[in-house]
Amino acid sequence: MDEEKGLHEKINLETSKIAWKELQRFFAAGKAIAVGPSLDLVEVALQVSQDNKSEVAQWMSSGYVNGVTDEQAREWLNTNASVWAVVVKPWVLVQNIDKQ
Repeated sequence: MDEEKGLHEKINLETSKIAWKELQRFFAAGKAIAVGPSLDLVEVALQVSQDNKSEVAQWMSSGYVNGVTDEQAREWLNTNASVWAVVVKPWVLVQNIDKQ
């Protein structure tokens, strides 16, 4: 449990606000994952980093976690949106700040 708490804190420290336009190359490479506003970005990153397939699959099937769509990317680019982002190699998990 202490190890998980430490990893949670580490991920939290690595999470930052960034302009979506700075993440376009990750989107183009298919490495940008959108996290819905009802989920905690750090918790999702923790579960992804721990390869918790059942939890991630449940979020995906519910539509809370998915690859960033072309429509989302276009909207975020056109509105000069900022997102919360964290890297969980090889992915970049993003959460739209404006939808919170």
